[in-house]
Amino acid sequence: MIAKQLSVFIQNEPGRLLEITEALSAANVNISAMNIAETADYGIVRMIVDDTEKAVKALKAAGVIARSTDVLRIIVPDVPGSINKMLITLAGAGINVSYMYGYSNNGEAPMVIRVSDTEKAAEVLSGVGLH
Repeated sequence: MIAKQLSVFIQNEPGRLLEITEALSAANVNISAMNIAETADYGIVRMIVDDTEKAVKALKAAGVIARSTDVLRIIVPDVPGSINKMLITLAGAGINVSYMYGYSNNGEAPMVIRVSDTEKAAEVLSGVGLH
């Protein structure tokens, strides 16, 4: 349930995202989830990869700033109200959600969530059957 996520800081310019994926591809690092938040001047690329340490090393060698943080990877049912129920559970435990991203596929909705207390969130979500 708890996973490492890479946050990569890049300028918002053509080709910068390509530099990141090329560095990871050359290091044989697989990206399983990606989210990009941008402003006019820079972006934050958030990724779940199969080897965080190798990815950080490859990105630093390419001159890219990257850091690792703990996030939750959970699967909620892909039915109306599932995300709402998850957020009610987190709010009831006093846990703040900083951001989340995900998708739905074949009746499930895998989500990546950054929260104020990762371990507590994992515990309370497990308690309501979310893994």
